[in-house]
Amino acid sequence: MNLKRFAAPAVIAMTAALALSSCAANEGGTDTGDTGSESTLSGNLVGAGASSQDSAQQAWIAGFQTANPDVTIDYDPSGSGAGRDTFLSGASDYAGSDRAFNDEEIAAGGFEKCAPDTGIVELPLYISPIAVIFNLEGVDSLNLDAATIAGIFAGEITNWNDEAIAATNEGVELPDLAITPVHRSDDSGTTENFTEYLGAAAPDVWTYEADGVWPFEGGEGAQGTSGVVDAVTNGTGTIGYADASRAGDLGTVAVGVGGEFVEYSPEAAAAIVDASPFVEGRDEHDLAIELDRTSEEAGVYPIVLVSYLIACQEYAEPENVELVKAYLSYMASPEGQDVAAESAGSAPISDSLREKVTAAIDSIQ
Repeated sequence: MNLKRFAAPAVIAMTAALALSSCAANEGGTDTGDTGSESTLSGNLVGAGASSQDSAQQAWIAGFQTANPDVTIDYDPSGSGAGRDTFLSGASDYAGSDRAFNDEEIAAGGFEKCAPDTGIVELPLYISPIAVIFNLEGVDSLNLDAATIAGIFAGEITNWNDEAIAATNEGVELPDLAITPVHRSDDSGTTENFTEYLGAAAPDVWTYEADGVWPFEGGEGAQGTSGVVDAVTNGTGTIGYADASRAGDLGTVAVGVGGEFVEYSPEAAAAIVDASPFVEGRDEHDLAIELDRTSEEAGVYPIVLVSYLIACQEYAEPENVELVKAYLSYMASPEGQDVAAESAGSAPISDSLREKVTAAIDSIQ
């Protein structure tokens, strides 16, 4: 990934308004409707979905509405599953999801906002590591390999002073304390990404299919990203998983990759995305990515979330098409990606990926 130094907040505030008039000319994006210094865009966009995107969405919405004062955008961070359902039913103009629609869902169709017999565009515009977070007095960081993480969340490793944890954390005073794993209780793309990692990296321990719904009873369930973070924060000996932007002051896990332990960072998350292929057999403008969870390359953080912005390839009604394209173009622009990085700690997309995203946005009609 071509990561830029994050701009200072003041600079971002000034450049956000400029992004809309410049991205079409400089990045090949869709025209936002600006003529000179005044926007001609107006209307209301409704989005729903991934709670992981919430901080970035609020920053994107603020920047876009500042440059387009006659536009209102509402985003409900109801979770990826709810967001996909809302988009399917036609109750939203776009969706945010921590996973792309799968082949079966796309084949079934039924996207109410979309014209009949047309597809969807899926744009990987929010890239972030998923942090394994914990609350253990006096411990800020732990080194854990994939098998140990899987064992903890599968309920096989139940105490913090277990030999499997101690073996990779020499010198750390681990208490004789029960582990309380916390998972999402809702249908979540974050859960699907996390369980996909566990199944790929520790298949002998984690024998469940990757799924947005937690696969068994046990541990503690919590609604949404905020619910997991609150449960881990307010518990004792708790451990969970959440978008890294929400880790705050909680302890975090450095994950075993090859012969090293890698802490989460935008750079490490970007590295694995850039090295992963697109899902085979999709439309050229469906940019779903097949993440390589078992990579052993140096500096790669494998528990990464690629959150998508999803729209119709062709809308049944023309009402908000121009507005959808303008908002997606802003999110994909270098300015929009920097705004998300500043507010949510996400990794800006590479220039090569932006070219494909721009082509997909241009294709929307």
